[in-house]
Amino acid sequence: MRFDPSLRRTFPWSRSFLAALLVLTALLVATAARAEAKLFRLDNGMELIVVEDHRAPSVVHMLWYDVGSIDEPAGKTGVAHVFEHMMFKGTPTVGPGEFSRRVAELGGRDNAFTSRDYTAYFEQIPPQALEEVMKLEADRMQHLAFDPNEFVKEREVVREERRLRTDDVPESLGEEALMATAFWSHPYHNPVIGWPTDLERLTLEDVRQWYRTWYAPNNARLVIVGDVKAEDVLALAQRHYGSIGARPVPERPVRDETPQHGRRYAIVRGPTELPSLTLAWKVPPLRDLEADRDPYALMVLAAVLDGYDGARLTKALVREQPRAIAVSADYDGLARGPGLFTLSASARPGVPLDALEKALREEVERIAKEGVSEQELQRVIRQAVAQQVYKRDSLMGQAMEIGFSRAVGLPWDASARITEALKRVTAAEVQRAAQTWFAEEGLTRVDVLPDGSAPRPVAVDPHAPLR
Repeated sequence: MRFDPSLRRTFPWSRSFLAALLVLTALLVATAARAEAKLFRLDNGMELIVVEDHRAPSVVHMLWYDVGSIDEPAGKTGVAHVFEHMMFKGTPTVGPGEFSRRVAELGGRDNAFTSRDYTAYFEQIPPQALEEVMKLEADRMQHLAFDPNEFVKEREVVREERRLRTDDVPESLGEEALMATAFWSHPYHNPVIGWPTDLERLTLEDVRQWYRTWYAPNNARLVIVGDVKAEDVLALAQRHYGSIGARPVPERPVRDETPQHGRRYAIVRGPTELPSLTLAWKVPPLRDLEADRDPYALMVLAAVLDGYDGARLTKALVREQPRAIAVSADYDGLARGPGLFTLSASARPGVPLDALEKALREEVERIAKEGVSEQELQRVIRQAVAQQVYKRDSLMGQAMEIGFSRAVGLPWDASARITEALKRVTAAEVQRAAQTWFAEEGLTRVDVLPDGSAPRPVAVDPHAPLR
């Protein structure tokens, strides 16, 4: 799942962490159950979702725009992210960098992130600062300044960010190659941070046009979680956002990837000590929480393979017959676009990648033939429940999962409903998913190989949200 853009796995819990979460469950579930969202829509079309949570004197203000790199025109990759940087470069009344300084002076923190499917801006502040933050966000929704010098500086910042996060990080280069190889016609082909040649050619007019096209209240969603009253938040939102006029937003047709008719293969070389590979298959995304079944089965399959300490991939490839130093399985199907199921492994010295591919696929084939045990099934379901309770104990976690769910076209309470749906997944459904979605003709494989140079120190986390 991708409720938190920095998370890579559907069930990223270790055995010891799971135990701690299960202890917390009894303490937190009563409080979490009371946190119900209240939904409003302003006259200009802006959606407002408020969750009252009075456990701490704090509030999260998150503004989600329904636009991401998936919406970029050809030759303009990276514009969504470059523009996000420009949102901190001021308005006629707020100077460059002053937005964040003001939030800090209010006792808060702020940031933003860009993804393939959406762009979000957030602040966590004391409740009495909420109105001032709304003023600041409403100001830059309408009156953003476009200083040519600031644009050139930020474009260079993003180009350097690309060098640090992608060009100097073999793992990131491999992930970029995977998406470009798996998706030929869908915009997921392109990296969120943009291709280097496109970034070099981006102009001030490109980011200004992006702002005019997408940054309208009827294309935005405000999520407020914390020590507030919903009726007070609604009054503030009407006062500061309600006067902003709606604008026509382009229709975004549903884009499907062209069918894959054979195995695809790519190689990336970089400064890494050991080779690794990723195997990927396109799988159905979650669209209908009630009717869809395969997405839930694939979530559970990923968890059975790699959802806890001692899961099947770790047991088979790392411990019993050590061929890999690290393994992973991931279902990435909560998105506006197509879903992807991946298996990855980093080889131990002397282990050929072909042998690793064979070992990874054998674990899926074993489930396809023999199924999963009831014990495995119940274990990963308990983890899903514990994860849900844990997220509900965080104001930021609640705001993230609500905003993310809406941004990918799901109801605000999708996370809780997915957890309930996972409880109903059967062993037969998991076995059927393993039998259905992992054909040879649908496989994309990407190898990351050492180029002979010394590994470079990573200055930033390549998996952190783009900012």
